[in-house]
Amino acid sequence: MHPGPHNHPPGRRALVCVSRVPSARAPARPIHVRAGVHDALLPPSPRRPSLLRAVGQGAVLVTLATLLAGCGKVAVEEPTPGPEVAQVCGAVMAALPEEVLDQGRRSVEPGLLSAAWGRPAIVLRCGVAAPPGLRDDSECLEVNDVGWYAEEAQGGMIFTTIGRPAFVEVSVPARFAPESGALADLSDVVSQHDPVVTPCQ
Repeated sequence: MHPGPHNHPPGRRALVCVSRVPSARAPARPIHVRAGVHDALLPPSPRRPSLLRAVGQGAVLVTLATLLAGCGKVAVEEPTPGPEVAQVCGAVMAALPEEVLDQGRRSVEPGLLSAAWGRPAIVLRCGVAAPPGLRDDSECLEVNDVGWYAEEAQGGMIFTTIGRPAFVEVSVPARFAPESGALADLSDVVSQHDPVVTPCQ
């Protein structure tokens, strides 16, 4: 993996390695499609119907998650990792900060392996599948010794950890640009609880 560019807010210490490798990019998708996030007031619903929407050249399964009206909860499609990864994610979730980019933590439904901060929501999910576009020659953005795979999306960026037992995905809306700044608040937790197997090279 190769390191990539990074910006971070003043006052946050982040060790960043920078280089680029040209690679083909898939069409950008809405930032929260993969995570099935819904962050708007809707009437409560007992079920979450799924819709199949065409995005770019392929079809993406979109979960139309609901938000409990008046409760301010962010609904997220929960990852379903195996037992070993779930154990790693449990430690990651327990150590997450109360603020990311100075944004306060929000309630998440169901929230076992997912968390959110701010409005619009910065969303973290632990134990997701490998990103569809990740390859051996993909760029690696290294922040505080944690490698991240960065994807441009409609409305923001999606970052996923590289070279660790659990894939940790962080979706950051464009409102918080430079979006990679959120990684300075989260990389230390990942480094402590999701041990590196293959570092950025």
